[in-house]
Amino acid sequence: MHSNKKRIVVLGAGESGTGAAVLAADKGFDVFLSDSGTISAKYRAVLESEGIAFEEGGHTPAKILDADEIIKSPGIPLDAPVVLAARAHSIPIISEIEFAGRYTDAKMVCITGSNGKTTTTMLIHHILTSAGIDAGLAGNVGNSLAYQVARDPHKVYVVELSSFQLDNMYDFKADIAVLMNITPDHLDRYDHVMQNYVNAKFRIIRNMTASDCFIFWKDDPIIGEQLRHIATEARMLPFAEHREEDTAAYIDAENELIFNTPGTSFGMPRADLALSGLHNVFNSMAAGLSACMFDIRKETIRKALGDFHGVEHRLEFTADIDGVRWINDSKATNVNSCWYALEAMTRPTVLILGGKDKGNDYSEILPLVKEKVKAIVAMGKDNAKIVDFFRPYVADIADTHSLDDAIAACRRYAVAGDTVLLSPCCASFDLFKNYEDRGRLFKAAVRAMQA
Repeated sequence: MHSNKKRIVVLGAGESGTGAAVLAADKGFDVFLSDSGTISAKYRAVLESEGIAFEEGGHTPAKILDADEIIKSPGIPLDAPVVLAARAHSIPIISEIEFAGRYTDAKMVCITGSNGKTTTTMLIHHILTSAGIDAGLAGNVGNSLAYQVARDPHKVYVVELSSFQLDNMYDFKADIAVLMNITPDHLDRYDHVMQNYVNAKFRIIRNMTASDCFIFWKDDPIIGEQLRHIATEARMLPFAEHREEDTAAYIDAENELIFNTPGTSFGMPRADLALSGLHNVFNSMAAGLSACMFDIRKETIRKALGDFHGVEHRLEFTADIDGVRWINDSKATNVNSCWYALEAMTRPTVLILGGKDKGNDYSEILPLVKEKVKAIVAMGKDNAKIVDFFRPYVADIADTHSLDDAIAACRRYAVAGDTVLLSPCCASFDLFKNYEDRGRLFKAAVRAMQA
């Protein structure tokens, strides 16, 4: 292994960075953690109790640039000054996932994609634990992978990976890699070049061998195009809406979800799935195929796909008030996520949009808006782009700048039999701390109306 004198510097003291620092300290490294902002009380307490040296409110170059290796938190951009300085000094920069992978032989089920990855990750974890498998939840959900490897080890890890986490992974290997879809997102981090983002997503199949398995959505044109240019030794298990000769999961003419892998073959009625909407059929296919690789009994997979409770802030039913259904889909921070939410709507919909725009092209959702949306409530500091785009197509549009005003506008527009859908298409940073904060405040405001 590594010599004990090796110095590791961790950049960023969130869940990922703090976990990496704990594992590095446990492995005998000289560890220093640096955060440009304020470290939250929860993580400060961990660092102090572990005796890990740290700084906050800025990076001290002298304490960072003597590192043998740097573990960078995924939220720190690749062009941050401290990262550029480390590169100039030829210091290797890795992710927490890469670091954690060195110290565990556990089986890794890794999920990425522009949409659906959290739901799919939670679904896979739910099926595995229902089957009695010792599985940890890590990456963008659950606890830091590095922290679990250090203090709470599992035989299997189900890891949700963003493109940012994949950027600094080199020797790490997934045993099962799941790629849900690829649509434009985070292009501001990739020089506004779509291919750079696609390349980041495809890092999930690095180092895979013939004994590994790659599960992906066959109907995605971007994935299909990329697979024409790159090869993997891994066994390919594509899923799709309709049966083709190589599809491992699909919907048949009787609306049955069919799983057909080398190890098992079975079906279940689409109506029995816990989650509604076509996108959740794909999430269920990806999760079911992953479970098939563990030789889990068909009955267990069927039951788990039918009794899963869903993910907070993802098409989350919040309340039914006077015949109006209120749905929290705050996690829809891009246009494609909103498309999936609208696709699942079966009633006239009042749609709440808005926040920090990431260069959105709203034309993608326009056909569904015309078909299903009776009113739009824009909620953000600057709603001009949304209002201007949709004004020719939607009769009722409200321009609001707070959650309270947005909810009041929804109440004016929605009548019994309607759905109010918070699916904003945008990041939340203009009015809220993050999409979780936006979703929880929305739910609290809705539930307060029942009081």
